[in-house]
Amino acid sequence: GTLITTETCFLNPNRNPGWSKGEVEAELCRMLGVSKVIWLPGDPTESETNGHVDGIAAFVGPGRVLLEAAFDNAHPRYDVLMENRQALQGQSDARGRPLDVIFIEDAWQCENGERFCASYINSYLANGAVVMPCYDLPTDQRAKAVYEQLFPQRQVVQLHIDNIAPGGGGIHCITQQQPVSANTGMGVSR
Repeated sequence: GTLITTETCFLNPNRNPGWSKGEVEAELCRMLGVSKVIWLPGDPTESETNGHVDGIAAFVGPGRVLLEAAFDNAHPRYDVLMENRQALQGQSDARGRPLDVIFIEDAWQCENGERFCASYINSYLANGAVVMPCYDLPTDQRAKAVYEQLFPQRQVVQLHIDNIAPGGGGIHCITQQQPVSANTGMGVSR
């Protein structure tokens, strides 16, 4: 399979001191059973999480990636988000399928002059539903429409996470998905 991660998180000295990118990648492949790692630059401005990938990009189907984006070059994170976008251009998954990248608008949130973790990517795909955040922003309904288009067979539910996001996380961060186990056959198929 294919893994997407961020350099600002995994290569941050506070997380994996002394590890090279190649060593981190080899360990991720070994531990998770993936054969390809796609590195995004991440978000060097993200002080809470060092730019966890679950706030930037997520697979939403085989060969399909949902990516946080800014559509206005005056957006405070335009350059950071554009770097991630450029890193995905021309990429393919482990099976050689070109990635289909779908963009979702960044949920820019700033409180008392400090940005906190606010991302529509940071959601939970449940059986028959998508649980996603809302922030009382004009972008909330546009983001919901993206998920409804991606998952027409699922109910899309938005939750206010005003008490979670300032602490550095979101819905994906506080849920624990159970992927398929190759050994037991339980979970969701690959």
